[in-house]
Amino acid sequence: MTEHPGFGATLALLLDRRGLGGRELADRAGLNEDEVRAVLAGDGPGEELLRRHAPALGFRAVDLIILAGLAVPDNMAPLDAEASTWVKRAVADAVCLPAAGRRELLRLSRSLPQEERRSGFAPKHLAPRAGGPGARVVRMLQYRNLSWSGMALTLAYATPTYLSAATYGVIGSGRKELTPRLVTDFAAVLGIDVRDLAALTGVVLREVPPPPPPEAVDAAALLWEGRRLSAAQARHVSELAHSMRGDSRDAHLVELPGS
Repeated sequence: MTEHPGFGATLALLLDRRGLGGRELADRAGLNEDEVRAVLAGDGPGEELLRRHAPALGFRAVDLIILAGLAVPDNMAPLDAEASTWVKRAVADAVCLPAAGRRELLRLSRSLPQEERRSGFAPKHLAPRAGGPGARVVRMLQYRNLSWSGMALTLAYATPTYLSAATYGVIGSGRKELTPRLVTDFAAVLGIDVRDLAALTGVVLREVPPPPPPEAVDAAALLWEGRRLSAAQARHVSELAHSMRGDSRDAHLVELPGS
């Protein structure tokens, strides 16, 4: 079992936020209470245990694995790295559509058949200090099949955060601290409760922000669905989003600083 004593504190924090004890989590996850208590005491969690914890805690399994500092298994990675360009464009167009249009894109994404994985997924290396809270958040975005430019475009359209593509690499390396604004907007596109993400990253929110707007909620959902799409499928969704938007892509995609 991989040693990662810090995850016990993460798990304890999540349990406290939910008003749960080790026994309640074990019951919800179908685990032995001793397994939960061992992790809380500092034992490194295994992949299967994290997979079973995730729904009981209201988390995606891949996010919990990243928070635990473990390598993400290949079968939980995005299907096709080449889909990333189309996914980010689909999201940028989708947030400009009315709710009915966004729902149509989500229905299409969910209806597309699962294709066979043809290549591995290798997210860009985070350096030099890649174990901090910024790295964990950026890694979660990478496993939404977003490159630095994809993060920049998605955040610029779905949230008030407007940063250069390179800045996301700086955040991931730990050379730029997370702020309440960044945590709020990262939480929106990740589909994570901002209070959870703030607590997990050690960022103090002076006040709890309002819920993310529907456009950001749908952007998070579309990003998640985009993980299972091939490049051809993602292009199909993107082209539909673009046609629904009804104007030139070059005219409406924002120009990001330094990208």
